[in-house]
Amino acid sequence: QEELVESGGGLVQAGGSVRLSCADSRHTFRRVTMGWFRQATGKAREFVAVIRWFGGRSNYADSVKGRFTISKDNAKDTVYLQMNSLKPEDTAIYYCAAASYSSSAYDRPDQYERWGQGTQLTVSS
Repeated sequence: QEELVESGGGLVQAGGSVRLSCADSRHTFRRVTMGWFRQATGKAREFVAVIRWFGGRSNYADSVKGRFTISKDNAKDTVYLQMNSLKPEDTAIYYCAAASYSSSAYDRPDQYERWGQGTQLTVSS
């Protein structure tokens, strides 16, 4: 049974917007940090954005800063990624991840304990 379930991907034209969701069904998990990563075909998984569950402080990769916004709904145990001004180079499988601690290395995949199955986003030019 999947615990982190992403949704919202699909096909969108360049310049368009999409909102991804990640619902965590493991409600007892001590969720401290939630992140979004992406992996394009033939490339390594890369950091996109992170949010702290308590306080809401966020960080972004330079490539998405000003275009993407990460947010959360504590009551729904859900984190979102609003993506605007999409570019073809944003095409990738997007994964959400969860950690039970805070780390200064939040941009490293190995800092996260749990992962979703991913959702494909394709941006056409």
